[in-house]
Amino acid sequence: MLEHLLKQNKDWARKQIERDAGYFDRLVHQQAPEYLWIGCADSRVPANVITDLPPGEVFVHRNIANLVHHADLNCQSVLQFAIDVLKVQHIIVCGHYGCGGIRAAMERSPSGMVDHWLQPIRDIARLNRDELEAITDEEKRFDRLCELSVEGQCDRVLQSPIVRDALDRGQDLHVHGWAYRLTDGQIRCIADDKKRAEG
Repeated sequence: MLEHLLKQNKDWARKQIERDAGYFDRLVHQQAPEYLWIGCADSRVPANVITDLPPGEVFVHRNIANLVHHADLNCQSVLQFAIDVLKVQHIIVCGHYGCGGIRAAMERSPSGMVDHWLQPIRDIARLNRDELEAITDEEKRFDRLCELSVEGQCDRVLQSPIVRDALDRGQDLHVHGWAYRLTDGQIRCIADDKKRAEG
């Protein structure tokens, strides 16, 4: 029954109230985040924790390898809600070095349904084959593909009709590409404010 998790939840809730009696009252009435985070589902990369933001400050969509598929109704619905309803100002696509999805795409190991999901990464690897093959260190090659994928997903965000419509009507919206390093907890900016870069 996962009793230990339920107990930890009760302890956490009690500690929150002890520190700040109005914490949950405010949280109920607060969801006006500036940020939409499109990140990897990897359990080691929780958006709020690594950016040190409290609940209510970042709207989060996570999937394997932080991909933006135009046919993914979940992702597109999150984009629409974040942009049209929450009026977020920043969309952050955050990959991470050491991503299992990047490695699986590069190694082409059969993974069932995940194979279809990872195809955009394989496409990015193919388009950047010369650059990637010139990197002799395997880990550095995976890291570079992670960065290239983040850039590609930012471009996919910008290609979404939802985002294009928001930019056309002058909504204050910026797209950023980041990569998180598990070994030191640091985020690296890969593509800052793609809206300006793309026009």
